[in-house]
Amino acid sequence: MTDNTPITAGILILTGYFIGSIPFGYLAGKLRGIDIREHGSGNIGATNVLRTLGKSIGIPVLILDVLKGLLPVLIAQHFSDQTMIHILTAFATIMGHNYTLWLRFKGGKGIATSAGSLIPLIAIPLAIAVLIWVILFFTTRYVSVASIGAALAIPIVTIMQQSLQNEWNLAMISFTVLLATLATWKHRSNIIKLYHGTENRFTPKSKKTNSQTDV
Repeated sequence: MTDNTPITAGILILTGYFIGSIPFGYLAGKLRGIDIREHGSGNIGATNVLRTLGKSIGIPVLILDVLKGLLPVLIAQHFSDQTMIHILTAFATIMGHNYTLWLRFKGGKGIATSAGSLIPLIAIPLAIAVLIWVILFFTTRYVSVASIGAALAIPIVTIMQQSLQNEWNLAMISFTVLLATLATWKHRSNIIKLYHGTENRFTPKSKKTNSQTDV
């Protein structure tokens, strides 16, 4: 049963923000006796956790960050049939990760959580973006390059898909453009380092260097 009342929409959007705000990377660090913000790049995202604490902690954090993006959108789709409510819930979830209230509104860069939130909305463009991420990462070893490239690809592929289907959804296009812009903005320090040649390539914990890229 769906309910498209403003009260339901508000509850779904707030639920998305609060779920997105759960700082799994920070909590994982605390379980290991460290503040992840004081290690590596200082980011609470899965990449910094993976680099600092290894695969056994980093991979679960990555999965949890994806799931916390996915779950609120699935809940929104269950209780509402309005695409705009789904989009606003997804955006609130991503903002929760990027600006979590539990850490004075400082969080991650939102790539993994964005991916999770897009799975129920635009699965095909997301799958292509993930492929682009993998290609860019393994050819450059820069997580920032891979993340920015994948984020920029999503609105392009979304527009191409809608054009081929001749079914235009301007709200979804606008949302993907907003996400690409937000992802680029969150990586602005990495872009500066890439320009100056000071950005470090990703290395696993066993070959750890203090890389400055995160998801």
